[in-house]
Amino acid sequence: MRLALEEARRGLGRTSPNPAVGAVIVKGARVLSRGYHRAAGRPHAEIEALRALPSPDAARGTTLYVTLEPCSTRGRTPACTDAIARHGFARVVYGATDPNPAHAGRADALLAAHGIPVTRGVLAAECTALNLAWNHWITTRRPWVIAKCGLSLDGRISSHPESRWITNAESRADAMQLRAGVDAILIGAGTARTDDPRLTIRGLTGARQPWRVVVTNSGRLPATLRLFTDRHRDRTLVFRKEPLDAVLRTLGAMDVTSVLIEGGGATLGEAFDAGLVNEVVFYFAPQLLGGPVPAVGGRGVGRNEDALRLRDVTYTRLGDDVRVRGLI
Repeated sequence: MRLALEEARRGLGRTSPNPAVGAVIVKGARVLSRGYHRAAGRPHAEIEALRALPSPDAARGTTLYVTLEPCSTRGRTPACTDAIARHGFARVVYGATDPNPAHAGRADALLAAHGIPVTRGVLAAECTALNLAWNHWITTRRPWVIAKCGLSLDGRISSHPESRWITNAESRADAMQLRAGVDAILIGAGTARTDDPRLTIRGLTGARQPWRVVVTNSGRLPATLRLFTDRHRDRTLVFRKEPLDAVLRTLGAMDVTSVLIEGGGATLGEAFDAGLVNEVVFYFAPQLLGGPVPAVGGRGVGRNEDALRLRDVTYTRLGDDVRVRGLI
């Protein structure tokens, strides 16, 4: 299953609105083939592993390890349970149960009817964590929301206009990986006007360009912004006079499974006040900036006891910066 997880990670950021899934076919102690889901509409991981076998008959009597319960209904591709039964596997082992109510647990009965025993829940926590955004979207039809910010130790995101960056190059490279793993990047109109950001994926090969989303109350945005003039301009969406909750529902209906909110402080404040954030990724630089612009604005909480708490927190040193990442 750990080998299957390795395979699944190869598809991270490339499969939406499908989950990242990996599969391994084993006979005895020998790995015969591996596969992973490469993109929506492409074969699922189980089929990729089958195609990697030396012959179609080689699956007979083997064990299939897959990170997610095999799909049991036809979508863009045929049901994997049908292919598994047809190729004569002796056993199927999977990690996470499919959270989709239409599929959850159905594979067990379907495969058992063909005489194929199933073991479920192997490394379930790791297999589930692989697709947090997709799991959330498939059950709520709302995207998983990540609040991202680069800030000083005193919680500021503004610096001198001629000094563009607060965090270092290592943090910015890490944040680019974060961008590459989401379906959309969202900012407020103030950030769009002040920073004229590109919100593109740079320095990574083969990454998809996420949607670039701007929320604005006035609707007055300069037509010269790079979001409207560069080669990715058709990937820019503007929402006027809509609350964030409604924007996220619309994006979810567009098969956007994950959204990275990059600011500014007012937009992040609205997201936290409304309870819309699922995950936090903050990059702290060893600087004290002062000034009027906090990383997170909004109403805030009335008492310290009401503060949002993080769980499963990790602290990662990136040069002199520190990345704090956790779930709400």
